[in-house]
Amino acid sequence: MGDDENRMNEVGTAAPGNRMQRGGATLVAQGIFLSRIAGLVRERVFAHYFGNSMAGGVFKAALRIPNALQNLFGEGVLSASFIPVYAKLRAEGKGELADRVAGVVGSFLALFVGIVVALGMLFSPTIVVLIAAGFDGEAHALAVRLVRILFPGIGLLVMSAWCLGILNSHRRFFVSYTAPVLWSAAMIGAMVGFGGTVDEERLAVILAWGTVVGSALQFGVQLPHVFALARSLRFGFDKTLEPVRLVFRNAGPVIVGRGVVQVSAFVDTMIGSFLGAAAIAGIAYAQTLYMLPVSLFAMSIAAAELPEMAGAIGSSSEIAGALRARIGAAQRRVAFLVVPSLVAFLAIGTSLVGGLFETGRFGPDDTIYVTWILGGYAIGLLAVTVSRVYSSAFYALHDTRTPLRFAMIRVAVAILLGLAIAMPLRPWLVGIATNLGVTLPAVDNPSLAVGAVGLAFAGGIASWIELTLLRRALATKIGATPMPGSFLAKIWGAAIVAGTAGALFAAEVAGFVVGLLPKTFGLHRVGGAVAVAAVFGVVYLSTAAVLRVEEVGGVMRRLRRRG
Repeated sequence: MGDDENRMNEVGTAAPGNRMQRGGATLVAQGIFLSRIAGLVRERVFAHYFGNSMAGGVFKAALRIPNALQNLFGEGVLSASFIPVYAKLRAEGKGELADRVAGVVGSFLALFVGIVVALGMLFSPTIVVLIAAGFDGEAHALAVRLVRILFPGIGLLVMSAWCLGILNSHRRFFVSYTAPVLWSAAMIGAMVGFGGTVDEERLAVILAWGTVVGSALQFGVQLPHVFALARSLRFGFDKTLEPVRLVFRNAGPVIVGRGVVQVSAFVDTMIGSFLGAAAIAGIAYAQTLYMLPVSLFAMSIAAAELPEMAGAIGSSSEIAGALRARIGAAQRRVAFLVVPSLVAFLAIGTSLVGGLFETGRFGPDDTIYVTWILGGYAIGLLAVTVSRVYSSAFYALHDTRTPLRFAMIRVAVAILLGLAIAMPLRPWLVGIATNLGVTLPAVDNPSLAVGAVGLAFAGGIASWIELTLLRRALATKIGATPMPGSFLAKIWGAAIVAGTAGALFAAEVAGFVVGLLPKTFGLHRVGGAVAVAAVFGVVYLSTAAVLRVEEVGGVMRRLRRRG
Protein backbone atom coordinates (compact mmCIF):
# COMPACT_ATOMS: atom_id res chain seq x y z
CA MET A 1 0.00 0.00 0.00
CA GLY A 2 2.86 2.37 0.81
CA ASP A 3 4.44 1.79 -2.62
CA ASP A 4 1.15 2.55 -4.31
CA GLU A 5 0.79 5.80 -2.36
CA ASN A 6 4.32 6.91 -3.23
CA ARG A 7 3.68 6.13 -6.88
CA MET A 8 0.46 8.10 -6.87
CA ASN A 9 2.26 11.06 -5.28
CA GLU A 10 4.87 10.96 -8.03
CA VAL A 11 2.20 10.79 -10.70
CA GLY A 12 0.40 13.65 -9.03
CA THR A 13 3.43 15.94 -9.17
CA ALA A 14 3.67 15.37 -12.91
CA ALA A 15 -0.03 15.46 -13.69
CA PRO A 16 0.02 18.03 -16.51
CA GLY A 17 2.77 16.15 -18.30
CA ASN A 18 0.91 12.89 -17.83
CA ARG A 19 -2.24 14.35 -19.34
CA MET A 20 -0.22 15.57 -22.32
CA GLN A 21 1.50 12.21 -22.64
CA ARG A 22 -1.81 10.35 -22.50
CA GLY A 23 -3.18 12.61 -25.23
CA GLY A 24 -0.09 11.93 -27.32
CA ALA A 25 -0.33 8.21 -26.67
CA THR A 26 -3.97 8.28 -27.75
CA LEU A 27 -3.08 10.02 -31.03
CA VAL A 28 -0.26 7.54 -31.64
CA ALA A 29 -2.60 4.65 -30.85
CA GLN A 30 -5.26 6.02 -33.21
CA GLY A 31 -2.72 6.44 -36.01
CA ILE A 32 -1.21 3.01 -35.43
CA PHE A 33 -4.70 1.51 -35.20
CA LEU A 34 -5.60 2.81 -38.66
CA SER A 35 -2.28 1.69 -40.13
CA ARG A 36 -2.59 -1.74 -38.50
CA ILE A 37 -6.14 -2.18 -39.75
CA ALA A 38 -4.84 -1.39 -43.23
CA GLY A 39 -2.02 -3.86 -42.58
CA LEU A 40 -4.44 -6.57 -41.53
CA VAL A 41 -6.45 -6.04 -44.71
CA ARG A 42 -3.19 -6.16 -46.70
CA GLU A 43 -2.17 -9.44 -45.08
CA ARG A 44 -5.61 -10.94 -45.64
CA VAL A 45 -5.42 -10.07 -49.33
CA PHE A 46 -1.88 -11.50 -49.41
CA ALA A 47 -3.09 -14.73 -47.82
CA HIS A 48 -5.92 -14.95 -50.39
CA TYR A 49 -3.57 -14.75 -53.36
CA PHE A 50 -0.40 -16.39 -52.00
CA GLY A 51 -1.28 -18.59 -48.99
CA ASN A 52 1.84 -20.44 -47.81
CA SER A 53 3.09 -20.91 -51.38
CA MET A 54 6.67 -20.70 -52.60
CA ALA A 55 6.13 -17.23 -54.07
CA GLY A 56 4.53 -16.05 -50.85
CA GLY A 57 7.37 -17.32 -48.70
CA VAL A 58 10.01 -15.87 -51.02
CA PHE A 59 8.31 -12.46 -51.04
CA LYS A 60 8.19 -12.38 -47.24
CA ALA A 61 11.87 -13.32 -47.05
CA ALA A 62 12.80 -10.78 -49.73
CA LEU A 63 10.91 -8.01 -47.95
CA ARG A 64 12.70 -8.79 -44.69
CA ILE A 65 16.16 -8.45 -46.23
CA PRO A 66 15.99 -4.76 -47.29
CA ASN A 67 13.58 -4.06 -44.44
CA ALA A 68 16.60 -4.49 -42.18
CA LEU A 69 17.82 -1.18 -43.58
CA GLN A 70 14.72 0.56 -42.27
CA ASN A 71 15.06 -1.07 -38.86
CA LEU A 72 18.78 -0.33 -38.71
CA PHE A 73 18.71 3.36 -39.64
CA GLY A 74 15.04 4.25 -39.34
CA GLU A 75 12.60 4.85 -36.55
CA GLY A 76 14.38 2.93 -33.80
CA VAL A 77 17.73 4.68 -34.22
CA LEU A 78 16.17 8.11 -34.66
CA SER A 79 13.98 7.58 -31.61
CA ALA A 80 17.04 6.77 -29.52
CA SER A 81 19.48 9.35 -30.86
CA PHE A 82 17.73 12.18 -32.72
CA ILE A 83 14.39 12.72 -30.93
CA PRO A 84 15.88 13.16 -27.40
CA VAL A 85 18.32 15.83 -28.66
CA TYR A 86 15.77 17.57 -30.88
CA ALA A 87 13.06 17.55 -28.18
CA LYS A 88 15.51 18.81 -25.53
CA LEU A 89 16.54 21.77 -27.71
CA ARG A 90 12.92 22.69 -28.29
CA ALA A 91 12.12 22.39 -24.56
CA GLU A 92 14.97 24.83 -23.89
CA GLY A 93 13.55 27.33 -26.38
CA LYS A 94 16.23 26.70 -29.02
CA GLY A 95 13.85 25.96 -31.89
CA GLU A 96 16.05 27.39 -34.66
CA LEU A 97 19.06 25.34 -33.57
CA ALA A 98 16.83 22.26 -33.32
CA ASP A 99 15.74 22.72 -36.94
CA ARG A 100 19.36 23.17 -38.07
CA VAL A 101 20.25 19.91 -36.35
CA ALA A 102 17.30 18.17 -38.04
CA GLY A 103 18.48 19.37 -41.46
CA VAL A 104 22.04 18.14 -40.94
CA VAL A 105 20.88 14.77 -39.63
CA GLY A 106 18.49 14.40 -42.58
CA SER A 107 21.27 15.24 -45.05
CA PHE A 108 23.71 12.69 -43.66
CA LEU A 109 20.96 10.10 -43.41
CA ALA A 110 19.89 10.60 -47.05
CA LEU A 111 23.49 10.35 -48.29
CA PHE A 112 24.26 7.23 -46.30
CA VAL A 113 21.01 5.48 -47.13
CA GLY A 114 21.47 6.27 -50.83
CA ILE A 115 24.86 4.57 -50.83
CA VAL A 116 23.56 1.53 -48.94
CA VAL A 117 20.56 1.18 -51.29
CA ALA A 118 22.83 1.29 -54.35
CA LEU A 119 25.13 -1.35 -52.88
CA GLY A 120 22.15 -3.48 -51.88
CA MET A 121 20.77 -3.47 -55.41
CA LEU A 122 24.20 -4.26 -56.88
CA PHE A 123 24.95 -7.16 -54.54
CA SER A 124 21.44 -8.61 -54.25
CA PRO A 125 22.49 -12.11 -55.41
CA THR A 126 25.18 -12.32 -52.73
CA ILE A 127 22.83 -10.98 -50.06
CA VAL A 128 20.21 -13.62 -50.87
CA VAL A 129 22.83 -16.39 -50.69
CA LEU A 130 24.00 -15.15 -47.28
CA ILE A 131 20.56 -14.61 -45.79
CA ALA A 132 18.42 -17.32 -47.39
CA ALA A 133 20.88 -20.05 -48.23
CA GLY A 134 18.08 -22.61 -48.34
CA PHE A 135 16.60 -21.04 -51.47
CA ASP A 136 17.72 -22.57 -54.73
CA GLY A 137 16.68 -22.58 -58.36
CA GLU A 138 13.46 -20.69 -59.03
CA ALA A 139 13.08 -19.52 -55.42
CA HIS A 140 16.59 -18.04 -55.38
CA ALA A 141 16.13 -16.24 -58.72
CA LEU A 142 12.80 -14.76 -57.61
CA ALA A 143 14.27 -13.64 -54.29
CA VAL A 144 17.13 -11.81 -56.03
CA ARG A 145 14.73 -10.02 -58.36
CA LEU A 146 12.42 -8.98 -55.54
CA VAL A 147 15.23 -7.74 -53.28
CA ARG A 148 16.60 -5.59 -56.08
CA ILE A 149 13.20 -3.97 -56.62
CA LEU A 150 12.45 -3.49 -52.93
CA PHE A 151 15.67 -1.79 -51.82
CA PRO A 152 14.83 1.75 -53.08
CA GLY A 153 11.42 1.63 -51.40
CA ILE A 154 12.93 0.72 -48.05
CA GLY A 155 15.35 3.64 -48.44
CA LEU A 156 12.35 5.95 -48.74
CA LEU A 157 10.89 4.44 -45.57
CA VAL A 158 14.08 5.32 -43.69
CA MET A 159 13.61 8.96 -44.69
CA SER A 160 9.99 8.63 -43.67
CA ALA A 161 11.24 7.73 -40.19
CA TRP A 162 13.23 10.99 -40.15
CA CYS A 163 9.97 12.84 -40.81
CA LEU A 164 8.35 10.89 -37.98
CA GLY A 165 11.09 11.99 -35.58
CA ILE A 166 10.44 15.66 -36.30
CA LEU A 167 6.67 15.33 -36.19
CA ASN A 168 6.75 13.38 -32.93
CA SER A 169 8.92 16.02 -31.29
CA HIS A 170 6.30 18.61 -32.24
CA ARG A 171 3.59 16.32 -30.77
CA ARG A 172 2.11 15.79 -34.24
CA PHE A 173 1.69 12.06 -33.83
CA PHE A 174 -1.36 11.30 -35.94
CA VAL A 175 0.03 12.15 -39.40
CA SER A 176 3.26 10.21 -38.99
CA TYR A 177 1.55 7.08 -37.67
CA THR A 178 -1.25 7.04 -40.25
CA ALA A 179 1.14 7.52 -43.20
CA PRO A 180 1.78 3.74 -43.45
CA VAL A 181 -1.86 3.35 -44.52
CA LEU A 182 -0.74 4.57 -47.95
CA TRP A 183 2.00 1.91 -48.04
CA SER A 184 -0.55 -0.84 -47.39
CA ALA A 185 -3.05 0.69 -49.82
CA ALA A 186 -0.54 0.61 -52.67
CA MET A 187 0.25 -3.05 -51.98
CA ILE A 188 -3.44 -3.95 -51.75
CA GLY A 189 -4.09 -2.17 -55.03
CA ALA A 190 -1.31 -4.11 -56.74
CA MET A 191 -2.64 -7.48 -55.56
CA VAL A 192 -6.32 -6.79 -56.24
CA GLY A 193 -5.57 -5.19 -59.59
CA PHE A 194 -3.47 -8.06 -60.94
CA GLY A 195 -4.36 -11.04 -58.73
CA GLY A 196 -6.02 -13.84 -60.67
CA THR A 197 -4.75 -12.50 -64.00
CA VAL A 198 -1.06 -13.48 -63.63
CA ASP A 199 0.76 -16.37 -61.97
CA GLU A 200 2.05 -16.09 -58.39
CA GLU A 201 5.66 -15.35 -59.34
CA ARG A 202 4.64 -12.49 -61.61
CA LEU A 203 2.22 -11.18 -59.00
CA ALA A 204 5.05 -11.15 -56.43
CA VAL A 205 7.09 -8.92 -58.78
CA ILE A 206 4.13 -6.57 -59.30
CA LEU A 207 3.60 -6.46 -55.55
CA ALA A 208 7.24 -5.48 -55.05
CA TRP A 209 6.76 -2.48 -57.35
CA GLY A 210 3.56 -1.61 -55.48
CA THR A 211 5.59 -1.66 -52.28
CA VAL A 212 8.01 0.92 -53.71
CA VAL A 213 5.12 3.17 -54.77
CA GLY A 214 3.65 2.89 -51.29
CA SER A 215 6.99 3.84 -49.72
CA ALA A 216 7.13 7.00 -51.84
CA LEU A 217 3.58 7.91 -50.81
CA GLN A 218 4.33 7.34 -47.11
CA PHE A 219 7.36 9.62 -47.29
CA GLY A 220 5.74 12.26 -49.47
CA VAL A 221 2.63 12.75 -47.35
CA GLN A 222 4.71 13.72 -44.30
CA LEU A 223 7.10 16.18 -45.96
CA PRO A 224 4.68 19.16 -46.16
CA HIS A 225 3.98 18.87 -42.44
CA VAL A 226 7.71 18.71 -41.67
CA PHE A 227 8.44 21.89 -43.62
CA ALA A 228 5.47 23.65 -42.03
CA LEU A 229 6.65 22.85 -38.48
CA ALA A 230 10.44 23.10 -38.87
CA ARG A 231 10.54 26.52 -40.55
CA SER A 232 14.28 26.96 -39.98
CA LEU A 233 15.11 23.60 -41.56
CA ARG A 234 18.24 23.80 -43.72
CA PHE A 235 20.01 20.85 -45.30
CA GLY A 236 23.77 20.54 -45.21
CA PHE A 237 26.71 18.63 -43.72
CA ASP A 238 27.75 20.85 -40.79
CA LYS A 239 29.45 18.55 -38.27
CA THR A 240 30.61 21.41 -36.06
CA LEU A 241 27.29 21.64 -34.20
CA GLU A 242 27.62 19.95 -30.79
CA PRO A 243 24.02 18.61 -30.85
CA VAL A 244 24.74 16.94 -34.19
CA ARG A 245 27.82 15.25 -32.75
CA LEU A 246 25.70 14.13 -29.78
CA VAL A 247 23.15 12.59 -32.15
CA PHE A 248 25.87 10.64 -33.93
CA ARG A 249 27.48 9.55 -30.65
CA ASN A 250 24.12 8.27 -29.43
CA ALA A 251 23.36 6.66 -32.77
CA GLY A 252 26.48 4.49 -32.84
CA PRO A 253 25.53 2.06 -30.07
CA VAL A 254 21.92 1.98 -31.26
CA ILE A 255 22.96 1.09 -34.81
CA VAL A 256 25.16 -1.68 -33.42
CA GLY A 257 22.28 -2.83 -31.24
CA ARG A 258 19.84 -2.77 -34.12
CA GLY A 259 22.42 -4.57 -36.20
CA VAL A 260 22.57 -7.31 -33.59
CA VAL A 261 18.77 -7.58 -33.66
CA GLN A 262 18.84 -7.77 -37.46
CA VAL A 263 21.37 -10.59 -37.24
CA SER A 264 18.78 -12.44 -35.19
CA ALA A 265 16.10 -11.76 -37.80
CA PHE A 266 18.42 -12.89 -40.56
CA VAL A 267 19.26 -16.07 -38.67
CA ASP A 268 15.52 -16.74 -38.37
CA THR A 269 15.16 -16.20 -42.12
CA MET A 270 18.13 -18.42 -42.90
CA ILE A 271 16.86 -21.20 -40.64
CA GLY A 272 13.39 -20.74 -42.09
CA SER A 273 14.72 -21.13 -45.62
CA PHE A 274 15.82 -24.65 -44.63
CA LEU A 275 12.45 -25.38 -43.00
CA GLY A 276 10.45 -24.76 -46.18
CA ALA A 277 8.55 -21.81 -47.63
CA ALA A 278 5.65 -22.49 -45.26
CA ALA A 279 7.89 -21.67 -42.27
CA ILE A 280 8.87 -18.23 -43.55
CA ALA A 281 5.32 -17.37 -44.63
CA GLY A 282 3.87 -18.76 -41.38
CA ILE A 283 6.22 -16.66 -39.26
CA ALA A 284 5.25 -13.55 -41.24
CA TYR A 285 1.51 -14.21 -40.79
CA ALA A 286 1.93 -14.84 -37.05
CA GLN A 287 4.00 -11.68 -36.66
CA THR A 288 1.19 -9.64 -38.21
CA LEU A 289 -1.06 -10.49 -35.26
CA TYR A 290 1.75 -10.53 -32.70
CA MET A 291 2.90 -7.03 -33.66
CA LEU A 292 -0.60 -5.58 -33.33
CA PRO A 293 -0.50 -5.15 -29.52
CA VAL A 294 3.23 -4.35 -29.66
CA SER A 295 2.70 -1.41 -32.01
CA LEU A 296 -0.79 -0.36 -30.95
CA PHE A 297 -0.10 -0.32 -27.20
CA ALA A 298 3.62 -0.45 -26.42
CA MET A 299 4.90 1.66 -29.32
CA SER A 300 2.16 4.26 -28.93
CA ILE A 301 2.85 4.75 -25.23
CA ALA A 302 6.64 4.60 -25.57
CA ALA A 303 6.65 6.96 -28.57
CA ALA A 304 4.57 9.55 -26.72
CA GLU A 305 6.66 9.13 -23.56
CA LEU A 306 10.06 9.67 -25.18
CA PRO A 307 9.75 13.41 -25.97
CA GLU A 308 8.26 14.02 -22.52
CA MET A 309 11.03 12.06 -20.76
CA ALA A 310 13.72 13.75 -22.83
CA GLY A 311 12.25 17.17 -22.06
CA ALA A 312 12.31 16.68 -18.29
CA ILE A 313 14.40 19.35 -16.55
CA GLY A 314 15.50 19.99 -12.96
CA SER A 315 17.87 18.36 -10.52
CA SER A 316 18.93 14.73 -10.86
CA SER A 317 16.47 13.65 -8.17
CA GLU A 318 13.64 15.60 -9.80
CA ILE A 319 14.33 14.06 -13.20
CA ALA A 320 14.55 10.60 -11.64
CA GLY A 321 11.23 11.15 -9.87
CA ALA A 322 9.57 12.28 -13.09
CA LEU A 323 10.90 9.22 -14.93
CA ARG A 324 9.71 6.86 -12.19
CA ALA A 325 6.25 8.38 -12.34
CA ARG A 326 6.04 8.07 -16.11
CA ILE A 327 7.42 4.54 -16.20
CA GLY A 328 5.12 3.42 -13.41
CA ALA A 329 2.01 4.75 -15.14
CA ALA A 330 3.13 3.69 -18.62
CA GLN A 331 3.93 0.09 -17.80
CA ARG A 332 0.60 -0.29 -16.00
CA ARG A 333 -1.24 0.86 -19.12
CA VAL A 334 0.86 -1.42 -21.29
CA ALA A 335 0.25 -4.44 -19.05
CA PHE A 336 -3.48 -3.71 -18.80
CA LEU A 337 -3.76 -3.91 -22.59
CA VAL A 338 -1.12 -6.52 -23.41
CA VAL A 339 -1.88 -9.23 -20.83
CA PRO A 340 -5.36 -9.85 -22.33
CA SER A 341 -3.80 -9.82 -25.82
CA LEU A 342 -1.38 -12.54 -24.73
CA VAL A 343 -4.18 -14.66 -23.24
CA ALA A 344 -6.35 -14.10 -26.34
CA PHE A 345 -3.59 -15.43 -28.61
CA LEU A 346 -3.42 -18.60 -26.52
CA ALA A 347 -7.15 -19.08 -25.84
CA ILE A 348 -8.86 -17.93 -29.05
CA GLY A 349 -5.90 -17.77 -31.43
CA THR A 350 -7.45 -20.20 -33.91
CA SER A 351 -10.53 -18.00 -34.29
CA LEU A 352 -8.41 -14.87 -34.74
CA VAL A 353 -6.02 -16.40 -37.28
CA GLY A 354 -8.84 -18.09 -39.21
CA GLY A 355 -10.91 -14.93 -39.30
CA LEU A 356 -8.01 -12.84 -40.52
CA PHE A 357 -6.28 -15.10 -43.02
CA GLU A 358 -8.42 -18.12 -43.97
CA THR A 359 -9.47 -17.38 -47.52
CA GLY A 360 -8.40 -18.39 -51.01
CA ARG A 361 -5.14 -20.33 -50.83
CA PHE A 362 -4.95 -20.07 -47.03
CA GLY A 363 -6.80 -23.10 -45.64
CA PRO A 364 -7.71 -24.61 -42.23
CA ASP A 365 -4.36 -26.39 -41.86
CA ASP A 366 -2.58 -23.10 -42.46
CA THR A 367 -4.72 -21.58 -39.70
CA ILE A 368 -3.64 -24.27 -37.23
CA TYR A 369 0.01 -23.90 -38.21
CA VAL A 370 0.08 -20.11 -37.84
CA THR A 371 -1.79 -20.37 -34.52
CA TRP A 372 0.98 -22.63 -33.19
CA ILE A 373 3.62 -20.08 -34.17
CA LEU A 374 1.55 -17.26 -32.66
CA GLY A 375 1.43 -19.20 -29.39
CA GLY A 376 5.22 -19.32 -29.35
CA TYR A 377 5.44 -15.56 -29.81
CA ALA A 378 2.80 -14.96 -27.12
CA ILE A 379 5.20 -16.28 -24.46
CA GLY A 380 7.33 -13.14 -24.70
CA LEU A 381 4.66 -10.58 -25.60
CA LEU A 382 4.47 -8.84 -22.22
CA ALA A 383 8.26 -8.69 -21.89
CA VAL A 384 8.70 -7.20 -25.37
CA THR A 385 6.12 -4.48 -24.79
CA VAL A 386 7.23 -3.41 -21.31
CA SER A 387 10.84 -3.36 -22.52
CA ARG A 388 9.86 -0.59 -24.94
CA VAL A 389 9.01 1.67 -22.02
CA TYR A 390 12.29 0.94 -20.23
CA SER A 391 14.33 1.48 -23.40
CA SER A 392 12.69 4.90 -23.87
CA ALA A 393 13.80 5.85 -20.36
CA PHE A 394 17.42 4.93 -21.14
CA TYR A 395 17.29 6.88 -24.40
CA ALA A 396 15.87 9.92 -22.58
CA LEU A 397 18.90 9.71 -20.26
CA HIS A 398 21.16 9.60 -23.36
CA ASP A 399 22.24 6.09 -22.42
CA THR A 400 22.10 3.98 -25.56
CA ARG A 401 24.83 1.54 -24.56
CA THR A 402 22.95 -0.23 -21.79
CA PRO A 403 20.04 -1.29 -24.03
CA LEU A 404 22.65 -2.35 -26.60
CA ARG A 405 24.33 -4.78 -24.20
CA PHE A 406 21.06 -6.35 -23.20
CA ALA A 407 19.86 -6.56 -26.81
CA MET A 408 23.01 -8.50 -27.64
CA ILE A 409 22.31 -10.93 -24.81
CA ARG A 410 18.69 -11.35 -25.92
CA VAL A 411 19.69 -12.01 -29.51
CA ALA A 412 22.40 -14.50 -28.52
CA VAL A 413 19.93 -16.45 -26.38
CA ALA A 414 17.26 -16.36 -29.09
CA ILE A 415 19.67 -17.60 -31.76
CA LEU A 416 21.19 -20.41 -29.72
CA LEU A 417 17.90 -21.61 -28.26
CA GLY A 418 16.11 -21.22 -31.60
CA LEU A 419 18.75 -23.22 -33.44
CA ALA A 420 18.58 -25.96 -30.82
CA ILE A 421 14.80 -26.28 -30.97
CA ALA A 422 14.44 -25.85 -34.74
CA MET A 423 17.23 -28.23 -35.71
CA PRO A 424 18.58 -30.99 -33.41
CA LEU A 425 15.63 -31.03 -30.98
CA ARG A 426 12.89 -30.69 -33.61
CA PRO A 427 12.65 -34.37 -34.66
CA TRP A 428 12.51 -35.35 -30.98
CA LEU A 429 9.72 -32.84 -30.29
CA VAL A 430 7.82 -33.96 -33.40
CA GLY A 431 8.09 -37.55 -32.20
CA ILE A 432 6.65 -36.62 -28.79
CA ALA A 433 3.77 -34.75 -30.45
CA THR A 434 3.03 -37.72 -32.69
CA ASN A 435 3.05 -40.16 -29.76
CA LEU A 436 0.60 -37.89 -27.93
CA GLY A 437 -1.75 -38.03 -30.91
CA VAL A 438 -1.14 -34.43 -32.04
CA THR A 439 -1.71 -34.13 -35.79
CA LEU A 440 0.81 -31.93 -37.56
CA PRO A 441 -0.69 -29.26 -39.84
CA ALA A 442 -0.86 -30.37 -43.49
CA VAL A 443 1.51 -27.70 -44.78
CA ASP A 444 4.59 -28.03 -46.95
CA ASN A 445 7.10 -30.29 -45.14
CA PRO A 446 5.16 -30.29 -41.83
CA SER A 447 7.87 -32.02 -39.76
CA LEU A 448 10.33 -29.34 -40.91
CA ALA A 449 7.94 -26.41 -40.72
CA VAL A 450 7.20 -27.07 -37.03
CA GLY A 451 10.69 -25.70 -36.39
CA ALA A 452 9.22 -22.21 -36.87
CA VAL A 453 7.26 -22.69 -33.63
CA GLY A 454 10.56 -23.28 -31.83
CA LEU A 455 12.04 -20.09 -33.27
CA ALA A 456 9.07 -18.07 -31.98
CA PHE A 457 9.23 -19.70 -28.53
CA ALA A 458 12.97 -19.05 -28.23
CA GLY A 459 12.47 -15.38 -29.02
CA GLY A 460 9.87 -15.13 -26.26
CA ILE A 461 12.16 -16.62 -23.62
CA ALA A 462 14.99 -14.30 -24.64
CA SER A 463 12.69 -11.26 -24.32
CA TRP A 464 12.06 -12.01 -20.64
CA ILE A 465 15.79 -12.12 -20.00
CA GLU A 466 16.21 -8.71 -21.66
CA LEU A 467 13.38 -7.13 -19.62
CA THR A 468 14.86 -8.42 -16.37
CA LEU A 469 18.24 -6.91 -17.20
CA LEU A 470 16.74 -3.57 -18.31
CA ARG A 471 14.66 -3.26 -15.15
CA ARG A 472 17.57 -3.97 -12.82
CA ALA A 473 19.92 -1.59 -14.64
CA LEU A 474 17.42 1.28 -14.66
CA ALA A 475 16.76 0.81 -10.93
CA THR A 476 20.42 1.68 -10.25
CA LYS A 477 19.95 4.99 -12.09
CA ILE A 478 16.55 6.27 -10.95
CA GLY A 479 15.24 3.77 -8.40
CA ALA A 480 12.98 0.75 -8.67
CA THR A 481 9.80 0.89 -10.77
CA PRO A 482 7.93 -2.36 -10.03
CA MET A 483 4.31 -3.05 -10.90
CA PRO A 484 2.14 -3.81 -7.84
CA GLY A 485 1.49 -7.52 -7.40
CA SER A 486 -2.19 -6.89 -6.66
CA PHE A 487 -2.58 -5.08 -9.99
CA LEU A 488 -0.96 -7.93 -11.91
CA ALA A 489 -3.10 -10.52 -10.14
CA LYS A 490 -6.28 -8.63 -11.06
CA ILE A 491 -5.51 -8.21 -14.76
CA TRP A 492 -4.24 -11.79 -15.14
CA GLY A 493 -7.37 -13.05 -13.41
CA ALA A 494 -9.63 -10.94 -15.62
CA ALA A 495 -7.77 -12.09 -18.74
CA ILE A 496 -8.04 -15.78 -17.82
CA VAL A 497 -11.78 -15.42 -17.17
CA ALA A 498 -12.15 -13.68 -20.54
CA GLY A 499 -10.07 -16.34 -22.30
CA THR A 500 -12.25 -19.09 -20.87
CA ALA A 501 -15.43 -17.28 -21.95
CA GLY A 502 -14.02 -16.59 -25.41
CA ALA A 503 -12.91 -20.19 -25.92
CA LEU A 504 -16.33 -21.53 -24.83
CA PHE A 505 -18.11 -19.09 -27.11
CA ALA A 506 -15.86 -20.08 -30.03
CA ALA A 507 -16.54 -23.78 -29.42
CA GLU A 508 -20.29 -23.64 -28.73
CA VAL A 509 -21.78 -20.52 -30.34
CA ALA A 510 -19.46 -18.96 -32.92
CA GLY A 511 -20.22 -21.70 -35.47
CA PHE A 512 -23.88 -20.69 -35.47
CA VAL A 513 -22.95 -17.04 -36.02
CA VAL A 514 -20.62 -17.99 -38.87
CA GLY A 515 -23.39 -19.99 -40.54
CA LEU A 516 -25.61 -16.90 -40.80
CA LEU A 517 -23.03 -14.71 -42.53
CA PRO A 518 -22.13 -14.43 -46.25
CA LYS A 519 -19.23 -16.62 -47.30
CA THR A 520 -17.84 -14.32 -50.01
CA PHE A 521 -14.10 -13.77 -49.55
CA GLY A 522 -14.33 -15.60 -46.22
CA LEU A 523 -16.39 -12.84 -44.60
CA HIS A 524 -18.26 -15.39 -42.46
CA ARG A 525 -15.02 -16.27 -40.70
CA VAL A 526 -14.25 -12.58 -40.21
CA GLY A 527 -17.65 -12.15 -38.54
CA GLY A 528 -17.05 -15.17 -36.32
CA ALA A 529 -13.64 -13.84 -35.23
CA VAL A 530 -15.12 -10.42 -34.46
CA ALA A 531 -17.87 -12.04 -32.35
CA VAL A 532 -15.38 -14.15 -30.38
CA ALA A 533 -13.07 -11.16 -29.85
CA ALA A 534 -16.01 -9.01 -28.74
CA VAL A 535 -17.06 -11.57 -26.13
CA PHE A 536 -13.48 -11.76 -24.89
CA GLY A 537 -13.15 -7.97 -24.68
CA VAL A 538 -16.47 -7.39 -22.92
CA VAL A 539 -15.78 -10.10 -20.33
CA TYR A 540 -12.25 -8.79 -19.71
CA LEU A 541 -13.33 -5.17 -19.17
CA SER A 542 -16.32 -6.21 -17.06
CA THR A 543 -14.25 -8.49 -14.84
CA ALA A 544 -11.49 -5.88 -14.49
CA ALA A 545 -14.14 -3.29 -13.53
CA VAL A 546 -15.54 -5.60 -10.87
CA LEU A 547 -11.99 -6.04 -9.55
CA ARG A 548 -11.64 -2.22 -9.52
CA VAL A 549 -8.75 -1.91 -11.93
CA GLU A 550 -8.33 1.85 -12.44
CA GLU A 551 -7.35 1.65 -16.10
CA VAL A 552 -10.84 0.44 -17.03
CA GLY A 553 -12.15 3.94 -16.35
CA GLY A 554 -9.75 5.48 -18.86
CA VAL A 555 -10.72 2.98 -21.55
CA MET A 556 -14.44 3.57 -20.98
CA ARG A 557 -14.02 7.36 -21.09
CA ARG A 558 -12.22 7.14 -24.43
CA LEU A 559 -14.92 4.85 -25.81
CA ARG A 560 -17.65 7.28 -24.70
CA ARG A 561 -15.84 10.22 -26.31
CA ARG A 562 -15.57 8.32 -29.60
CA GLY A 563 -19.22 7.35 -29.33
